[in-house]
Amino acid sequence: FKIGDYLKIKRRKSRVKRGAWLFILPILLLHIFTILVPALVGIYFSLTDWSGFGPATFIGFENYRTLFEDPGFLQALRNNFKWLVFFATVPFAIALTAAFLLSQVKRGGFFYRIAYFLPYVLPAVVIGSLWKFILNPDSGITAILSNLGIPGFEKALLGQPSTALLTIAFVDNWHYWGFLATILLVALQSVSPELYEAAKIDGANLRQQFRYVTIPGIRPTLVFMFMMTSIWSFLVFEYVWVMSQGGPAGSTEVMATYLFKAAFREFSAGLAAAAGLTMTVFAGMIIGVFLVLRKKGWEI
Repeated sequence: FKIGDYLKIKRRKSRVKRGAWLFILPILLLHIFTILVPALVGIYFSLTDWSGFGPATFIGFENYRTLFEDPGFLQALRNNFKWLVFFATVPFAIALTAAFLLSQVKRGGFFYRIAYFLPYVLPAVVIGSLWKFILNPDSGITAILSNLGIPGFEKALLGQPSTALLTIAFVDNWHYWGFLATILLVALQSVSPELYEAAKIDGANLRQQFRYVTIPGIRPTLVFMFMMTSIWSFLVFEYVWVMSQGGPAGSTEVMATYLFKAAFREFSAGLAAAAGLTMTVFAGMIIGVFLVLRKKGWEI
């Protein structure tokens, strides 16, 4: 092995690295100017007293102190956690059951997949507006059910603090679980049939096959979608804003609607930036938890 051959190999590797950087440079620059720079600007404005117009006055962490002393923001934070608990359980249970049952269907499976997925592609504003009309206590389906004598529908579900947030979560779940079922169905179809055959030979029933074959086989997809759902739970905005705008009495206020009102109603852009950065921190904490689990050997 000669030194000249070593230098040739080193130069060749250097050219390959430069070529790789040239290929990723456009998307890297795009990421810097659309993600990194706005993020740094947002961090700066979160430390200022700024109305969104004119100069900003640096006030340090005063906006963060204001946030966590504001009962409205704390209520919004609690509602985001309630939303997280709901979407980490209900849609996953429905979607996993539907995907498993659909995986057993031999004919018409494509029709069911389209039917499940269709609500997800509809605009959130359209869905929220339609369901708001459907849930109208005077002319919607709740009025019809109440007139038929069915108990529990005689009140405005979106007008009661005790039911408003759960009602909006139900509507969002109606739109979301079909998408989740489709994703999980694809993961189910990637599980080797030989594993099910081996389980049957060992005497495993349907429930045991689901527990010991299906769940381990789709665990990476399941965990990934759980992570994404958890992140989205802290970013929810459209359905809440269209259906209640945070009311009644702040019972459906979430951090995104709090941020929107602070920025565009109260013209406290600095406070809104602090709220947005707080949302980012919570989403980052979720990602951090999953990164730790991955280092511990979880398949994510």
